[in-house]
Amino acid sequence: MNNLEEQKFTVVNSEGEEVECEALFRFESDETHKNYIVYTDNSQDEEGNTRVYASIYTPGEEKTKLEPIETDAEWNKIQQILDVIQEQVRESMEGAEGDEQA
Repeated sequence: MNNLEEQKFTVVNSEGEEVECEALFRFESDETHKNYIVYTDNSQDEEGNTRVYASIYTPGEEKTKLEPIETDAEWNKIQQILDVIQEQVRESMEGAEGDEQA
């Protein structure tokens, strides 16, 4: 995989196909001291929601390997961050709609 410092990168899926992905955000956990990346391949599920994935990675590597999330606590932390971001986006969209009506 390409260096994850870029916004777009390519991964090889379980069928051996190259898939272009886009990094949504990265963070380092103070609790686990691991680095996480949350990303999407911009595909949608049956309900029309954009699919989002998360993995552990080591920053600064030329060829980065994505590692699976290991615990429920890690998944819960990522979900909390996603919830905050979704709420911020929702609020900014509502504010923009109000600006258009004025």
